[in-house]
Amino acid sequence: MIRKRLMDAQKEAMREREAKRLSTLRLVNAAIKDKDIAARTEESSVGVSDAEIMGILAKMIKQRQDSAKIFEEAGRIELAEGERAEIKVIEEFLPKQLTETEVEAAITAAIAEVNASSIRDMGKIMSVLKGKYTGQMDFGKAGAAVKAALA
Repeated sequence: MIRKRLMDAQKEAMREREAKRLSTLRLVNAAIKDKDIAARTEESSVGVSDAEIMGILAKMIKQRQDSAKIFEEAGRIELAEGERAEIKVIEEFLPKQLTETEVEAAITAAIAEVNASSIRDMGKIMSVLKGKYTGQMDFGKAGAAVKAALA
């Protein structure tokens, strides 16, 4: 479903002659196609799932956030703004981001689900969160919150 939305958006950007948007959507589709090729085996020609596509999109956003930060520190504001514009395009295809309260509730539920009692259970908790909330939360921040909750 996400794949179709991305292709439709790319076609629309071509028709509307939106060069920046088109460029970003082509990058996204290329990244997905790369994952499809890597996932292909002799037995299966099925591409990546929607959950994996959301993971790809989240990774692309994180890369652009890091790049924008570096560009700002170097005084290259116009390049940082370009990265942020790409982030906005990519975010259109991800589900709504969870609020801090929702993230805390999700972490509490995940801790209860795996019966976590110590920091050694952090991997299980993060696995549950990634399975349910890919593309909806920043897992770097969530990891810190999980550690705080388990401490």
